[in-house]
Amino acid sequence: MKEVTIYTDGACRGNPGRGGWGAILVWGKYEKEMSGGEELTTNNRMELSAAIAGLRALKEPCTVTLVSDSKYMVDAFNLHWVDEWQEKDFRRGTKNEIKNPDLWEELISLTKIHTVTFKWVKGHNGHDYNERCDALATAFADSFLLKGEPTV
Repeated sequence: MKEVTIYTDGACRGNPGRGGWGAILVWGKYEKEMSGGEELTTNNRMELSAAIAGLRALKEPCTVTLVSDSKYMVDAFNLHWVDEWQEKDFRRGTKNEIKNPDLWEELISLTKIHTVTFKWVKGHNGHDYNERCDALATAFADSFLLKGEPTV
């Protein structure tokens, strides 16, 4: 299987607010940058969306190192929280629903196609790919600005 590294980041102007995500796929000497977003969203949705978009872009099953500054997402997989959430229909206890179950389910299903290792990197700390992903994410979030609307 091909070995690919996917770097991801999400951004939100307000939470909820205008959001964007950025992903960079690296395979050998090749790199592919991607971005997207939503006009009204949350930062966690954008973090998850970046990972989903990166994994969706792969054309065949791959061995993936997914690098993110979202400790929540990385820990959810590395500490097997997602397994418990799935078993409990994305609930903690009887009433407390896990947010974004649609994205969690899709991300979980993509990790069954690929062999994915999640790795955390501290955000805004000079990591070149993390900084580039942040720039992609924030640029997309800012693209929703109406002419003359001040930035948040």
